[in-house]
Amino acid sequence: MPKEVFGLDYPFADRHQILSFEEIERLAKIYVALGVSKIRLTGGEPLLRRHLEALVEKLARIEGVELTLTTNGSALKTQARALKDAGLNRITVSLDALDDKTFTAMNDVNFPVERVLEGIEEAQHVGLTPIKINMVVKRGVNDHSILPMATYFRKHGHILRFIEYMDVGHSNGWRMDDVVSAREIIDIIHAVFPLEPAHKNYSGEVANRWRYCDGTGEIGVIASVTQAFCRDCTRARVSTEGMFFTCLFATQGHDLRVLLRGGYSDTEITKHIVDIWQQRDDRYSEIRTQATVALPKVEMSYIGG
Repeated sequence: MPKEVFGLDYPFADRHQILSFEEIERLAKIYVALGVSKIRLTGGEPLLRRHLEALVEKLARIEGVELTLTTNGSALKTQARALKDAGLNRITVSLDALDDKTFTAMNDVNFPVERVLEGIEEAQHVGLTPIKINMVVKRGVNDHSILPMATYFRKHGHILRFIEYMDVGHSNGWRMDDVVSAREIIDIIHAVFPLEPAHKNYSGEVANRWRYCDGTGEIGVIASVTQAFCRDCTRARVSTEGMFFTCLFATQGHDLRVLLRGGYSDTEITKHIVDIWQQRDDRYSEIRTQATVALPKVEMSYIGG
């Protein structure tokens, strides 16, 4: 969230506009009844939400759900234990470099890498595993960190996932020239640590998996720019205000909050969700060109990853 866009005067949502934990729980149960088996809490930064462990506890009680969370790690050290005790299964941590200068250039934050690494260590200690580390790669900014990141997390046993730099929203100044392709990333690592392809864990998994040939773990590459996977995507997103999005690059959402607060039954809300899902035709990553970049899109900080 660049400070020049989201400064002190930015009109953030009022508390009454945000879904309550009870409303989130109700929606989650509706989605699970429709076949959802994984719920991910994301952001923005989810650990900024007060009493988040109370929401985790509610969602963890829903039968048959894997409950995960994606965080920038800045508050993870102090919250990992409470999240685990509340029922969180595992975490993903966003980390784009190991040195503070590059890390700050990518994320425009005011905390050091060491705080993130301490959070990862605490998460491992309390059992929020397997831990995945997401690294967005931008040419000329942090592409020199690909091999150091692979070396570090290979030693620590965590799953590092490289993400091609995407044009989510309009605040990151995306250009195709800034994209380091999945093929380039694999070649850089393979030259030092030989890799072999691994099968997907499940249908619709967004990351292409690669194993280290010496058996020391795996990495993943999310190649939504150069190897689009729209036709296999099974992800839905609900914003903190209750907007339902059928794609990370959706131009508009569908208001579920008005149904939750308008006296609609679970059956009626279910039908509304099904109707939206069955009519979806999202394929932005497949049709992406320089000309499509200017299309209306929501920001990553609003819709989540």
